[in-house]
Order: sequence, then structure tokens, then C-alpha cells
Amino acid sequence: MSENNIEKNKRINPFFEQYNTPYDTVPFDRIHISDFEEAFMEGIRRDDEEIKKITDDPEKPTFDNTIIRVGDEKDGDNYNDLLGRASTVFFNLLSAETNDEMDQLAQKMSPILTKHANDVRLNDKLFERIKYVHQHHRKLTSEEKMLLDNCYDGFVRSGALLDEYEKNKLRQITEEASKLSLQFSQNLLKENKDYTLHITDEAQLDGLPDTAKAAAAQTAKERNEQGWIFTLDFPSYSPFMTYSTNRQLRKDMYMARNTECTHDNENNNLEICKRLVNLRREIAQLLGYNTYADYVLRHRMASNVDNVYKLLNDLIDAYKPTAIEEVEAIEKLAKKTEGKDFKLEPWDFSFYSHKLQLAKYNLDSEMLRPYFEISKVINGVFGLAHKLYGITFKENKNIPVYHPDVKAYDVFDKDGSYLAVFYADFYPRKGKQGGAWMTEYQGQWINRKGQNIRPHVSVVMNLTKPTDEKPALLTLGEVVTFLHEFGHSLHGMFANTRFESLSGTNVWWDFVELPSQFMENFAIEKDFLRTFAFHYQTGEPLPDELIERIIKSRNFMAAYSCLRQVSFGLLDMAYYTKRDAFITDIIEFEKKAWQKAMVTPQLPDTCMTVQFSHIMAGGYSAGYYSYKWAEVLEADAFSVFKKNGIFDRKTAQSWRDNVLSKGGTEHPMTLYKRFRGSEPTIDALLKRDGIKRTKK
Repeated sequence: MSENNIEKNKRINPFFEQYNTPYDTVPFDRIHISDFEEAFMEGIRRDDEEIKKITDDPEKPTFDNTIIRVGDEKDGDNYNDLLGRASTVFFNLLSAETNDEMDQLAQKMSPILTKHANDVRLNDKLFERIKYVHQHHRKLTSEEKMLLDNCYDGFVRSGALLDEYEKNKLRQITEEASKLSLQFSQNLLKENKDYTLHITDEAQLDGLPDTAKAAAAQTAKERNEQGWIFTLDFPSYSPFMTYSTNRQLRKDMYMARNTECTHDNENNNLEICKRLVNLRREIAQLLGYNTYADYVLRHRMASNVDNVYKLLNDLIDAYKPTAIEEVEAIEKLAKKTEGKDFKLEPWDFSFYSHKLQLAKYNLDSEMLRPYFEISKVINGVFGLAHKLYGITFKENKNIPVYHPDVKAYDVFDKDGSYLAVFYADFYPRKGKQGGAWMTEYQGQWINRKGQNIRPHVSVVMNLTKPTDEKPALLTLGEVVTFLHEFGHSLHGMFANTRFESLSGTNVWWDFVELPSQFMENFAIEKDFLRTFAFHYQTGEPLPDELIERIIKSRNFMAAYSCLRQVSFGLLDMAYYTKRDAFITDIIEFEKKAWQKAMVTPQLPDTCMTVQFSHIMAGGYSAGYYSYKWAEVLEADAFSVFKKNGIFDRKTAQSWRDNVLSKGGTEHPMTLYKRFRGSEPTIDALLKRDGIKRTKK
């Protein structure tokens, strides 16, 4: 036997043993792709063995011998949860750092993992024990009662009360939906990364700022090409659409992005979306609901479809008149510039919107970039957390990471004790989905020994990359994105509950965006900007005059932006309030679904649905309204900080104690009212956005 084979036989799958890393963090540097399948299959076997122990237990079912073991598998040691550990790492990497081999393994394992989940949730003997405890249990704490209710309801909502024929039908539907959802994401990533705009004639770069040109040159260099390469990743796409004077190239970029996954190729998502909508409707109706939205909203703050539509329609009524005025102002400027016969097209919107912002406020995102060098932004965001909560961050290069772009930090509480691990993944790359998100590699819980197991939280973004000549210089919008995801991470890092399934961001979906959107408010606060916004070359602070312009322009296009979000909410609800089979053409349906919120013309060939990951492959199906729902809450909550001082420690501690640390241990409105003293109204949001309520 060769030395290599001997070494191979000695090697132990990292998931099968203690990680022996700082804070038991994931040993990314030791994991091979082949380790995942082995860990999945062994994890399933161990799960099945544990379930059999529970169902064969001769003792009368109790909260302690049944619910804790089923409803929160992390009550013991994380090491024992093999399937959970491997799945967490695999599916996080599938979004942040995938490749063809990972994608193929995901397709192979998806039906196997879904089948296993169904086997657990549809196990009659297991459910009988859970049902018994639900009806006969000792006196429980509020958190224990929430775990019991979630466990019981989770089984019911997964089909535990169905007959055998219906259970088999549900199995087929969920396995197909899981596979299609994965295929949707993989198609979108491939379609996004396949497109490039390769420019070799420098004249075609007219209007673009130096930062955009340098980034495009850097991308070309990385791909061993001459000239400049622009991609559909937001840090490349957005500046091009905002600044390029070449209207035809703007059109090319716009159409490429807005027709993704509609082309006649293997990445087409049109039929996948149609099938996913139908499968989810079938799931809901099999479980006794009229529509998938009815099924989803059963566990949301909104509680029913009528309340969602009331919110969306109230926002349309309040914002649409102003949104129309905003669009008319852009059209007026475009015609003044190009001539009265000029027709404003979607690929012109960012270009002339930017020109209008310049004319009204003399403000441009490029003016601000030099003051938002990424290391200073990081210090600013971390410094904000310190001012509010007293926590500190220290980079730890001994913690393994999955890509050189990723930084890992120790997070310490105000008393100096260890609080969490924080990963930050900043830049676009080939194997990374677009957008930004927060996730966890380890949740928080308290084990049987009373040890508070602290979370390992990660934020993944697609921010402007550094070049050979300059560090990463961000836009104000990218700073807002960072603050948003950091808000989610604080929700995770401050988690302080007994059960992992109730900790951190494990809350209802129309509550989960509250901590993240709340943090966005700080982006235009003068006192915050003064803590970190210094010119990356001169060290000069961001001038007060520029800060004033930022504040004055905060509501620029606010109504239009609101209606854009509302339109997405309408589209989402249109799909998931259907009672009958969906057979309509996707593109045609989309145009009609969101028409009420539209204030600009629509193009016949573009399609949002086929790239709308939130509602097709994410957790926001029948829940996209959550962003606006949470915005009402966060505007109301931030008004307390504005009143008491944006860095007021007492207010921040109340926010931490009553909202951020409680996870899903109580009803969200109970938590919110404990902080605020009352339920929120839409008034704070309207006031912040400069919208005057029209009397009827």
C-alpha cells in the first residue's frame, strides 16, 4: 500500500469528531467535498436510531423525554448532531462558495434529505408521543410552552394528521418542491455568472467613474482578458446603469439582467416557477388550507391575507401620488436634456435619476466613496455596536475560513466575556450567489450542564472589491447593506435562550427583518458618520456640508422605492393566494399582478419572477410583505432612539433585553410592546419618508 493510501485511511471525516478549533468553529481547511455525503448518510442513520429510542421508550411521554429530544435536537452537545452540523456547513457553502461538484451533490442529496425530514415528521408513533405531551404536561415555563407548541404544530403542519394516502402524496410533493427550489437557485447563479459585457474600446466607457473602470479592468485582468469586463453582480451593474452615457450598452446590461432565466436554454426558470407555485398550493390544500398564503400566514404577525393586503394597499394610497411626482420629475429632466420627443426607458431610469439627484442636492455616490473605505466602515459598524451595547470585535486569524475574502472575529460582551464568533464575507466571486444575507454556522443554546453555547454568525455580501490601485471604497448604499445584515447578526449574537430552535433569528418571518432594517437608520445619522467616515488618503473627515446633503436627500425617490417593494409583495401574494391550478403564462401574470403599484411602463419580455429567489427558493413565499411590515415596526422603534439619543445605552439595553436576546420565545408583538410600551403605527414611517397622509 502506498504512503498516500495509508494517509487516506488514517484520515477521519472532520464532522465525525470534535473540531478542536477555536470556539469549536468549523474546520473549513480540513473538510473535503466527499466528507459531506458520508456525514449526511451517517447523520441520517444516527437520527433514525435516536427516533427509535424515543418511540420505543416504555416510559410515559413527557416534555423532558420526548419534546426536548425532538423539538430541539441541540439540547445536548453540538458534536452529537452530525446531520445538523454537516447540513449547516454544506448549504451555507452552496450559497457562498459553490462549484459544479457541490451543485451535483446537492441535487443528489436533496431528495434524500427531504425524505428523511418527512420520515421524522410523518412518524405516527413519534407524533402520538408529542400529541400526548401536548395534552398532558407538567407546568411549563413560557419558553418550554413555546417549544412544545412549535413542536406539535410543526408536525401537524408537516402532515402528521393526514391519512397514509395523503402522507405519501405530501412526500412526493415536498421532495419535488425541494429539488426544484434548488434547481431554481443553481440556474439563476449560472445565468448570472455566464453574462459579461466585455469592452475593449475605451470610448465606450464614457461617463463611468474611475472606480467603475478600475473594477472592470481588475475583473478583466483576473480573467486574463484585455480591456474591461462588467458583470451582473451589483457592484458592477449598478454603477454602469447609473453613469454610462452609452444608452445602447445600458440597454444591453438592463435586458441581460432582467431577462435572466427566461431564455431557451437549460437555465430557464419559467416552468420551474409555475410548478413551484402549484406544488405549494397543493401542500396547503392537502393540509386543509384554501391557499398557500393562508397556510403561511397562520404563523405570522400579519395572521391573514386581508391584513397583508391592507398594509400593501395603505402604502399604495399613501405613497403613490408622491411616487408619480418623482417619476415625472425624472422624465422632465430627461426630456429637457434629450429633447421633448425622448421616451424614458427602464435602462434610462438610474441614469437620469442620478442626474436629478445631482441637480437637487449636488450629491453623488462617487463623492462619498473615498470616505467609505471598507476597513473604516468595518470599524464604524463595530464601533456603533460598542457605543450601543459595549461589545467589541477582534479579528482572529486562527479561526479557519472557507475563502481568503472571509474575515473571522472574536466578539466580546461589555464585561469582557466571550459572546460570539462573527464571520464577514464581503466581495462577489464566481461561486457566490448575488445579494446579501446573514446565516449561522452554530446557533445559541444552553446545554444540560448549564453552559451557554454561543453562536457563530456570518454575514455574506457582494460589495465593491478592492483593485490593485485602491482599497474597496463603498457607496452609501453598500454601507446600508452592511448595517442591514449586521442587524441580523446582532439578533443572532445576542441570543440568550435555552433552546436553539427558539434563539436568535428563529422568529416569525415578518418580525425577523425588524432588527436588520432598524440598523439601516444609523447610515444617515451625523453622529454615526463622524465616527468613521474619513477620507482614505487624506484622513479628512466627511465634511459637514456633505453630511447635510446626505440627510436632505434621504427621502429622494423614497416613494418610488416604497412602491417597488410593495409591487414585489403584490406579486408574491398573487402567486400564493391562488386556489386553482396555476396555468397562466408567468410573464403575463406578473405584469397584471403588480400593476396597481406600478408608476413606470413595463417591458413585455422582462421577468422578475424567474430570478425572485426570496419567494421561489428562499423562505419568503407568501411573506415578502414582511419587509414593509417590519419597516413600520423599525421606524416606530427608532423614533425612541431619536427621542432619547441615538447612542443612548439605556434604550439600547432595553432593545437588546426585550427584542434582540429573546428570539422566538414569546409572541413578537409581546416582545415589541415590552420595549415600546405600545403597538406601532404607520405614522413614524410616513414622517421619516416625508409622506403626508392624504385625507379622504
